[in-house]
Amino acid sequence: MKQAMIIGLTLAIASVSSAARADEIVVTVHLATQAGPGKEVGNIKVQDTAYGALFTPALHDLPPGLHGFHVHEHAHCGPADKDGTMTPGLAAGNHFDPGKTGKHLGPYGDGHLGDLPPLYVDAEGKSTLPVLAPRLEVKDLKGRSLMIHAGGDNFSDQPAALGGGGARIACGTVE
Repeated sequence: MKQAMIIGLTLAIASVSSAARADEIVVTVHLATQAGPGKEVGNIKVQDTAYGALFTPALHDLPPGLHGFHVHEHAHCGPADKDGTMTPGLAAGNHFDPGKTGKHLGPYGDGHLGDLPPLYVDAEGKSTLPVLAPRLEVKDLKGRSLMIHAGGDNFSDQPAALGGGGARIACGTVE
């Protein structure tokens, strides 16, 4: 009886693990440059949970500190022209905002769905601390990109637009 319970529990765990992998993606992240995607700096695993999408970074060679982190509307990490200058990562478009709210209210507000919690990078340039996006699922990321910005994000358009995160420094696409 005890052995049958252990086998049953093992099969149940294997079944749950297999189901979880179906709702999981791994996004390769590259530095954003004026010439297009640059050096690979790791990846971000995204998986569905009962509480939303969990983003688990395994990144390196990034500037230390808090960084704005968003889902952008296009699956392109290349540069685009802005006022006569090729701007890294601009081809990714704006923050993912399917409801056309036009509001930057953070991952727990009713604004852009693309607003994610800030990404923390340690003193050695590594980021491994997961963040949770309660209003997103893995399926929402298809055809989009994940963008890491130079500075933090205050989830407001004051005093600077889009949380003041600054330049786009790293990006990965979800095809």
